Amino acid sequence: MATLLYRLGRASLRRRRLVIAVWLVVLVGLGIAAATLRGPTASNFTMPGTESQQALDLLAERFPAASGATGTIAVKAPADGQLTTPDGQAVVKGVVQEAATLPGVVGAVDPYQSQAITPDGRYALIQVQFATGADDVTDDQRTAYEKVGAQAEAQGWQIAPGGEVLNAEPEVGSTEALGVLVAAIVLIITFGSLVAAGMTMLNALIGVGVGMAGLFALSSVVELTSTAPILALMLGLAVGIDYSLFITSRHRQHLLEGLTPEEAVGRAVGTAGSAVLFAGATVVIALAGLAVVGIPFLTVMGLAAAGTVSVAVLVAITLAPALLGFAGRRVLPRKLRNAPPAGATEAVDAVPTAEDRSGFGFRWAQWVTRLRIPVILVGLLGLGLLALPAQDMRIALPDASTAPVGSPARTSADLIREGFGPGFTGRLVVVVTADSPQDTAAAVPQVAALVQRTEGVLAVAPPQLDPSGRTALIGVIPKSGPTDAATETLVHDIRDRVGSIGNAEVLLTGVTAIGIDVSEKLSDAMPVYLLLVVGLSILLLMLVFRSILVPVKAALGFLLTVAATFGITVAVFQQGHLASLVGLDSPAPLISFLPILLIGILFGLAMDYEVFLVSRMREDFVHGDTARQATINGMGHGARVVTAAALIMISVFGGFVFLDDPVIKSMGFALAVGVAIDAFVVRMTIVPAVMSLLNNRAWWLPRWLDRSLPNVDIEGENLRAHLDKHPVNA
Repeated sequence: MATLLYRLGRASLRRRRLVIAVWLVVLVGLGIAAATLRGPTASNFTMPGTESQQALDLLAERFPAASGATGTIAVKAPADGQLTTPDGQAVVKGVVQEAATLPGVVGAVDPYQSQAITPDGRYALIQVQFATGADDVTDDQRTAYEKVGAQAEAQGWQIAPGGEVLNAEPEVGSTEALGVLVAAIVLIITFGSLVAAGMTMLNALIGVGVGMAGLFALSSVVELTSTAPILALMLGLAVGIDYSLFITSRHRQHLLEGLTPEEAVGRAVGTAGSAVLFAGATVVIALAGLAVVGIPFLTVMGLAAAGTVSVAVLVAITLAPALLGFAGRRVLPRKLRNAPPAGATEAVDAVPTAEDRSGFGFRWAQWVTRLRIPVILVGLLGLGLLALPAQDMRIALPDASTAPVGSPARTSADLIREGFGPGFTGRLVVVVTADSPQDTAAAVPQVAALVQRTEGVLAVAPPQLDPSGRTALIGVIPKSGPTDAATETLVHDIRDRVGSIGNAEVLLTGVTAIGIDVSEKLSDAMPVYLLLVVGLSILLLMLVFRSILVPVKAALGFLLTVAATFGITVAVFQQGHLASLVGLDSPAPLISFLPILLIGILFGLAMDYEVFLVSRMREDFVHGDTARQATINGMGHGARVVTAAALIMISVFGGFVFLDDPVIKSMGFALAVGVAIDAFVVRMTIVPAVMSLLNNRAWWLPRWLDRSLPNVDIEGENLRAHLDKHPVNA
């Protein structure tokens, strides 16, 4: 592999104009396709096979008028009792009439008929039924809905349209550009060259542009959730910058050794490029592996992000060499560009380079290996303490109460909670259907009575029948909010109570029930996926490092990273500790898919740093260094680049913390924290300490297994042998 990539790097540099032209054509072509073929994203999370989804499918077939999106308009009068006055009734009925005539609306329910008025006569709820699902409601229809009640508000009333119809796609604005700016600063400091930093950033941005354009071009035939493009953008930027950084760093090192730009870039792609290819493959496999969970929207998210990572790898091993060809020696700091090449060692030794053993990486490695036992104990204890909050982790789909303050959805939810209580923001719907109207009519009273007697139910609404009389809807108001543990218990209790009704099928659904079903299925799938990822990491690293203990150590370190990341994220986003620092105003359970998504992404990124650090350790050990010295060399040579790479990823992910959307905010925060823990605590502290403790045993592999495993040659041993036999003039 290393030899093939070596040739690819040299060819890309020689034909650099053609390579750049091809990538620009691809970028423009996909950009045009994205602009013309882009389809809408989905804001709902469906889960085939769950009871709530079965109920929705049944409603779409038998009761289509009730299968569309719903809205709830919260009304607050200027004073108590005003809703019961003639003038107050006229105002409310005017809002009902206005809502009923909106484009896309089937009808609006008068709160005086549904008795959705508080005893003090100040709050009322108007239910609005749309003809289509939330994802099919147009922007114009949504805007018109948000403006309902303008005349009433002018009279001092508070009118707050809300409900699932307001589910909107999170917007990517200017705040996350701060992360990219920080990444650019890190590159400039790392390289000491604006040319090298700018070229690396340009390389990554072209890759992100290609990946995102391709993703949006496919959105017309593949349903994307609203968070899928954001996740793809996060990862595409982070790994795109990092992968180009690794190759450029190795290329600069070879230039300082006196190699020509073509030979330097060939060897850089052959060695660092091999690590990039492997690291990218682990990220792609982990993300694509989300498909085994069997959850469609999660599969799409994983494949979308895997696609952008794949493009980042291709760009790094083809476009980066081409750009390096144009840059020449300008990728070096100005004072080194005119240094005598090759044998003029004084030029190389005149400045600190990656080979300078007085650098921080070498000093840190020597300190860690000397105090390996205390370092391991402190590291394990510290990560263990950080992981403690994870035992209280709860997951749920977000509801309007966690929406950004000031948004229409949040304003409506807060007003409903203020007047009616939290249960009114998470209504449940019981669907009763039978083969005949008589059977349905007989079952409905039984179901309503059983539901009413269930602990945790605040109220049961009168049934609504479809035109045929075979399907009925019964609204249920819980006492607790949509994401409360008590509501989850209530959903199971209702299903247990009504499951034995004869001659009728009874299903419980609604946005709250769907969220609970999605969360439970994801929770059940997480241990299986974690086992798959850990097993995969051991197998892949066994191929790379020809060792048993090194992969096991890497997998255990990954588990420490995941546990500590979960703990910190729970402490901030669920328990509310230091929440104000990330701009979070309403602590809530973690978004359902965050834990399993975090496992997949952190696995790939953790393997990146493991490969870049430990591959150099193995290389030096194979070439005769002691195990301890090889560990120090690996850290000394890789610490600077891995530190820069980690800071870049933290910056990019951290930039998304500034978004208002709590889902994206939590994803950016968890990924930034996870990368920081894995890179600085696990890979650069605990790993060298453990490697030093294991000594030669770290590289033990049974001979029969060594013969059975294919040689992927990440370190480029075969490439060095090839160059020894076929030397190239530097």
